[in-house]
Amino acid sequence: MEKEYFAHPTAIIDEGCNIGKGAKIWHFSHIMPNCKLGKNCNIGQNVVISPGVILGKNVKVQNNVSIYTGVTCDEDVFLGPSMVFTNVINPRSAVNRKNEYAKTHVGKGASIGANATIVCGHDIGPFAFIGAGAVVTKNVPAYSLWVGNPAKQMGWMSEYGHRLSFNKDGIAMCEESKEKYKLENGAVTKI
Repeated sequence: MEKEYFAHPTAIIDEGCNIGKGAKIWHFSHIMPNCKLGKNCNIGQNVVISPGVILGKNVKVQNNVSIYTGVTCDEDVFLGPSMVFTNVINPRSAVNRKNEYAKTHVGKGASIGANATIVCGHDIGPFAFIGAGAVVTKNVPAYSLWVGNPAKQMGWMSEYGHRLSFNKDGIAMCEESKEKYKLENGAVTKI
């Protein structure tokens, strides 16, 4: 049976992986055992996806990204160049902590910028936006914008990736999609 995905000849795909139709895996990337990649995922050059990682459909992973065991990403997630997830809070070369891997979940439509680091055990909410170089050490709410080291929330973003400005009634409109959002009790929802 012919593959329904593309893998560059230099890519390594280990046993037990489930790779969705239309996925693309580029130069020198390594997909380790028992990973799941959804339909139309695009895995850039020199990417490492560790055992058991799950990526939803249409996840875009840019060059030089490391996705370690314990990470799951919902559909339409963007992982910028050279960003990294961790999976152990206190790593030591001489101490094996494989049974201490902390989980990290990235919600639908979230974007994580170039060179950002996501410290394990912290979830990224749907459509959140993590700026380039940010170091995330807390859970990130849906639609929120985080920048810096350590990362701090600097505002809110639309599903199209535009900064939201809320009026006195807590309503904002995305400049591109014209969709409306409500800020209430420290959380944003699309209305």
